[in-house]
Amino acid sequence: MHISRIDLNLFVVLDAIFSEGNITRASRKLNLTQPAISHALARLRQLFDDPLFVRQGATMAPTPFTRKVIPQVRQALALFESSMQGQVEFDPGSSHRLFHLGLRDVFEATALPPLLARLRQLAPAIEIASVRIDRRDIENELTAGSLDLVLDIPVPVSEAIRQQRVSRDRLIVLARAGHPAINGGLDLPTYLAQAHVLVSSRRKGMGLEDFELNREGYRRSIGLRCQHYFAACRVVSETDLLLTMPEQYARIANAQFGNLIHAFPLQTQPLDAHLYWHSSADDNPANRWLRQQLSSLFGPQS
Repeated sequence: MHISRIDLNLFVVLDAIFSEGNITRASRKLNLTQPAISHALARLRQLFDDPLFVRQGATMAPTPFTRKVIPQVRQALALFESSMQGQVEFDPGSSHRLFHLGLRDVFEATALPPLLARLRQLAPAIEIASVRIDRRDIENELTAGSLDLVLDIPVPVSEAIRQQRVSRDRLIVLARAGHPAINGGLDLPTYLAQAHVLVSSRRKGMGLEDFELNREGYRRSIGLRCQHYFAACRVVSETDLLLTMPEQYARIANAQFGNLIHAFPLQTQPLDAHLYWHSSADDNPANRWLRQQLSSLFGPQS
């Protein structure tokens, strides 16, 4: 079928249902009635000869075919939008744009405060919404357009997802002042002899530091597994447990507790942070501007 015989608005509906996962929310997003969305979906199903979405409770789950074509659909819609905008540039000083960022607590603490301080000066009406997501969903969320950018550790993604290293950190160890087993520096035998706090959002499994230790044939004893570094810092300040964590966040989360910072007693790979976005947003002026703001927070990367 030639494109001249296809209603291109149908692809806007396809993108909205994929993004929202629900007919009702898609209708609100597009300011259309639910019957209009359902009718458009029926036409799309006939056009592609595929169900496109399967109802699972209150959610419309995309079929494998939909997941396959949605990146191209989104890229095409972005090109249409860019063409309609012509040469009009994004004006941060007057924009009321809402950006959705995928951030975990480490990056919320290190990136959000300086980012918001900068935005209050350059773009006071812009709003930021920070969202915590499973790393397995990064590509899907960016493809669906439910997130504009993600800041996280290196993760495997397809060529449809762009990425840029924006910062480099290292592991350190926190111990309370006056820890009875630590006099001066912290060596590996002393580290391994102590009980530790492991911070993880998962119920089981090893931390990054455990992978580094296991690679050298070492194991440590876990005395507490908790979800947040702030709580872990307080636990360390009141016990003899040790906490291994990224240095940049440690200097923020530990500030009020006064735990001593020691070097991690093994040579490890640096902790890189990458900025992720969908390729369809490469030339989007607003997305490009926010990427520049985030990248500049961390300085040039070699």
